[in-house]
Amino acid sequence: MSLDNKIDPPAERILRQLKTQGPQGTAALAEALDITAEAVRQQVQKLLDDDLITGQQERAAGVGRPRQLWSLTAAGHTRFPDAHAQLAVDLIASVRALFGDAGVDRMIDARRDDNRRTYLESIGNARNLGERVKRLAAIREREGYMARAERDGRDWLLIEDHCPICAAAQTCQGFCRAELELFREVLGDEAQVVREQHLLAGARRCVYRISQRRLLNTPVRLQD
Repeated sequence: MSLDNKIDPPAERILRQLKTQGPQGTAALAEALDITAEAVRQQVQKLLDDDLITGQQERAAGVGRPRQLWSLTAAGHTRFPDAHAQLAVDLIASVRALFGDAGVDRMIDARRDDNRRTYLESIGNARNLGERVKRLAAIREREGYMARAERDGRDWLLIEDHCPICAAAQTCQGFCRAELELFREVLGDEAQVVREQHLLAGARRCVYRISQRRLLNTPVRLQD
């Protein structure tokens, strides 16, 4: 995360917590960050003044005062960099003008093919599906997607709390199509990959459910 030096480190941690975990109240932030509620309130006020977060009331179950939940504003989301956003948008527009939509698709497919080779170098010798998902998450984390792998019953979730190419993806959703194809290719035939949450569809992050595909005469095994 690249934040202005004027932002205090505790405020940076609050922004990241809200980015990765969604709207939270003061008490929840204090517990998650292991700081006092008063310290959170001080940082929250600074972030409100800078229009980086906003508050909304959520009534607690039963009788009681409504809870104030803090979430990122559009300006707050921009504190997490979109890699070379305007340059990417301009390049896509130039390719489309010169070669049409088919040219853009060829460019995206070439990028996917390059990534496939790089990803397979790190993932290809993993001993099982779980290990491949973890390695894929590590690659995506290094690329700026704030990615992590989590177990969900028999399945795995690949969670990406940030999209560093969001501006490019908004201009051409072929990038999202190519990424889903890439995940399916590098995780192998035994993996079934479904995108359950999509940033461009209004979700706050992208989440992929990765299940062990039942192959003919092959039992499904729970993997670490």
